[in-house]
Amino acid sequence: MTAAAPVDATVDAAAQRPARPASPYRLSFGRVVRSEWIKLLTLRSTWWSLGVTVALSLAISLMMASASRDFGGGLTPVMTIVMPMQFTMLVAGILGAIAVTGEYSTGMIRSTFTAEPRRGAVLGAKAIVVAVVMALATALTYLVAILLTAPILGGAGIDWSDAAQSWVPLGAGVFAMAMFALIGLGFGFIIRNGAGAIAATVGVLFVLPIVLNMFVFAGESWQWIVDLGQYLPMAAAQMATTPAGDDVLRGILTLAAWPAALLLGAWAALRTRDA
Repeated sequence: MTAAAPVDATVDAAAQRPARPASPYRLSFGRVVRSEWIKLLTLRSTWWSLGVTVALSLAISLMMASASRDFGGGLTPVMTIVMPMQFTMLVAGILGAIAVTGEYSTGMIRSTFTAEPRRGAVLGAKAIVVAVVMALATALTYLVAILLTAPILGGAGIDWSDAAQSWVPLGAGVFAMAMFALIGLGFGFIIRNGAGAIAATVGVLFVLPIVLNMFVFAGESWQWIVDLGQYLPMAAAQMATTPAGDDVLRGILTLAAWPAALLLGAWAALRTRDA
């Protein structure tokens, strides 16, 4: 009986001891996003990719604005801003791919998953950062392009009073570039190899539309293959950015479906495979 008393006293003292305060350095999702933001913006490849995107887009916009009178009225002013996307989409996709494959090639991804074992949180953070960076870069590029082409277009500039001829195509263009980057990110997580992820991204964004369009010459029996091309990311982006187009919503939904499906596949791969 006497031996139990000290034990009970120890238990009571432990129960009365105040709980330790929670550490202020708990790795929340916001901190994961901040970490991914720092990692992406400290890579030289990121700035090279963004620089190429901006320079290429501005150069094409200026050339198209200068030649706009020779298009016979078939080129609306806002199209001189958004049409360079047909070329810069590849850089956006490659940026998304190397944002993750670089970590796999160096083994840094293991450190990332050690710091944050919730792999879905890492995937979500990377997706947010890549999409936001590409969207901001595209919006800034559009702003500069508008300012540079305005003196060239003169009175035939963008009609800002008509949203279908201005704000909607521009917003869709920003959204499309972010989706292209996420497509590359999804392939990067699934394939885990830089060359393979870039090849898959370029194949979906650029090569596959060309291949499917070749079946136009194959006759009516192959028309269904041509119709499938309307659901590729590039065709969807064209629908979404067409001024006063009838299929803007369809284009937006198709654009969103591609990265959604790839990121879902990436999440499944992260749960079933080791880093």
